[in-house]
Amino acid sequence: MEARVLRLNVAGQPIEWLHWKDCVCLYARGLVAWTLGGVVKKVHGGHSRMTGLQTVLDVPAIVACDGERMSRMRLDPPLTNAALFYRDNCQCLYCGNYFTFAELSRDHVHPSSRGGVDKWENVVAACKRCNQRKGDALLSEINMELLALPYRPNPYEYLALINSRRIRGDQFEYLQPQFSRYNLTLDDLINLNENFDNRVRGNAPIMI
Repeated sequence: MEARVLRLNVAGQPIEWLHWKDCVCLYARGLVAWTLGGVVKKVHGGHSRMTGLQTVLDVPAIVACDGERMSRMRLDPPLTNAALFYRDNCQCLYCGNYFTFAELSRDHVHPSSRGGVDKWENVVAACKRCNQRKGDALLSEINMELLALPYRPNPYEYLALINSRRIRGDQFEYLQPQFSRYNLTLDDLINLNENFDNRVRGNAPIMI
C-alpha cells in the first residue's frame, strides 16, 4: 500500500492527502514552498538534452504549497463511517468489544426519529447487536451507557483518521501535537490495523 503525501498550506496547516503523482504536478507548477519528512518515492524523469542526465525527484512525505490564494484548512470534516469507526478505535461504545467495519454501524445517541442530528457529536460506533438493542430509545430510558462521549475531530485528527492504514511516522509526528481528543499513538494505530486485519481473516477477535 503506497504512502500518501501530506499537503499543507504555506502556513503549515494540513489540507489533504495526495498521491505522489499529484505531488509531482505541484513541483512542475512551482507551487511547493517547503517540505518536511523523509522520501515517499523516488521519481525518475526524462533525460536532459544538454547534459544527458536523467532528472530525479525525491517526493517528500510532507509538502507545503504556495500560490495566489492560500488554501484554507477544513474546520468541519465530513462525517463518514470509516472516519467515525477509526475515531472510536473500531470499538462499540456500548459493549466495549472491538469489531471490523462490516460488524460496526453508526448509532445516533439521540435517535434520528426523535430529532437527533447526524453530526459528529451525536454519533458513535456500535456493534449491530447493541444498535438493535438500543433502537429508538434514549439512554436515559434503558439500561445502556456510553463508554466515551462522541466528539468532532479537529482537522489534524481527521487527516490522521482517514489515512490511518498508511500514515508514515514523520507525518503522524507532524499532526499529533495538535490532537485535542484522539489519544492513540502511532504504535497503537499500527496494532489496531494489524488486529483489524486478523479479524477480517477470521482469526482472533480484536484486542488492543
